Amino acid sequence: MKSKIDLKIIIGFALAIGVLLLTAAASFWSIRGLGVQTRNVEHTYQVLQEVESVTAVLKDAQAGTRGYLLTGDTLYLRPYSMASGQLPASLKRLEELTVDNPAQRARLDSLQELVEQEFRILRPLTEIKKSMSQSAMQTLLDTDRQTLRQVRLLYTRIKQNELALLAQRSALQDIFEKATPIVVLISAVLAVLIVVWLVMKIIQELADNRRLQAELAEINAEVSRRIAQIRELAEQVVQGDYTVKITDTTEDNLGGLAATLNRMTLTLDASFSALEKRNQELDQFAYVASHDLKAPLRGVTTIVKWIEDELAAELSPQMRTYLNQMKGRLSRLEDLINGLLAYARVGRTTQTRETVDVKQLLHEVGDLVVPPDFRLEIGPGMPTFETERLGLQQVFTNLLSNAVKYHQRGAGHLAVTCQDAGSYYEFRVQDDGPGIAPEYHQKIFLLFQTLRDRNTAESTGIGLSIVQKIINEQHGSIRVESAVGQGAGFIFTWPK
Repeated sequence: MKSKIDLKIIIGFALAIGVLLLTAAASFWSIRGLGVQTRNVEHTYQVLQEVESVTAVLKDAQAGTRGYLLTGDTLYLRPYSMASGQLPASLKRLEELTVDNPAQRARLDSLQELVEQEFRILRPLTEIKKSMSQSAMQTLLDTDRQTLRQVRLLYTRIKQNELALLAQRSALQDIFEKATPIVVLISAVLAVLIVVWLVMKIIQELADNRRLQAELAEINAEVSRRIAQIRELAEQVVQGDYTVKITDTTEDNLGGLAATLNRMTLTLDASFSALEKRNQELDQFAYVASHDLKAPLRGVTTIVKWIEDELAAELSPQMRTYLNQMKGRLSRLEDLINGLLAYARVGRTTQTRETVDVKQLLHEVGDLVVPPDFRLEIGPGMPTFETERLGLQQVFTNLLSNAVKYHQRGAGHLAVTCQDAGSYYEFRVQDDGPGIAPEYHQKIFLLFQTLRDRNTAESTGIGLSIVQKIINEQHGSIRVESAVGQGAGFIFTWPK
């Protein structure tokens, strides 16, 4: 019902706009036609006036010249002088006025030639000082009369043509003068009728909208109440209560959502119970690994020491090499167990947030893991912010100790810098060590992946995995920028 009403109103608006545009176009056409015909009539009058002016000025110039010839008084030459200045401008205006009328333009070209001819005739007659025979003067006067007669004939033709145009344009002007008020009146009536119809439709639509708004307000209140129940369930789930249920049996989308959420809480309750059991088993494994596995390792290590002490005089160099290799393997196995325990504990212990001065933290870490022959440079702008101190300390400890461990050049230079990256701080730990080839940039963060010989006890391949796991728990990221022989830079982000 709503869409039908909207469609009717849209169609009504379209028709109304169409009719208004048509009436506006008709009014514009009528008014514009009236203006055009009025300008055409004025244009005709201007042409007639200019042609008559040219003829009158030329006639005055002829009469003045004849008066000068009869009396010798130069005062009679004033019309001739005025004609010399006025006629070129008048002919120029006539040329502009008749640019759209080729027939009149041709007549005006002929008129201009006659005017120039008349001036060529009159000019010698105005120069009294020059000797001229009576017969020559009479010839010029006869020619002057014939030229002026041709001018009058041409003027008559021009005037007749313009009067014919004037009659046509006056008739069209009368038509537009009568049609324009009628068109404007019809347009106004149509516009009023359309506006009245639209107002009635809008009033009806507003009444329907008020009724629908009342219905929607009731529906929104009910939906808000049901959404509040869903929000309350979500809050309780966030707090760890997975036994909460929603009592909404309405068969609609919200009712279906409520049923789905009820099933979700049942699934979450079962899943978290199973997860809690797995965590307990993992804790038990950690306990066994830290006690039951490490105790035999210590016993084997002790036995090896006893053999070295008791049979020191009887051991061959080859046997001593074997015993040293055994001690290295046992030490590496113990480091692997400790690393696995540290990796498993990441994210499973609750850490308190505290205010951390990163510059002071780096000094403390440097004192622990950076040897005296290494130089640790801490860049400016180290922040002080509230975060989990232990995790950040462990990240810096592992990165700096790795840089020292894999340096292989003796004394070295380490640098730690920081940049503000919006909601994160971006730290960079840079060394001048041997560097890491690009093909190993991703592998070094995997468990048990190391670039050193497996026989080296210190290389367990767990340190960077622990660093990545800690940073992932903080929703940060870590990457390495390095090339062989150019040192390595570890860049990680830490949330503010």
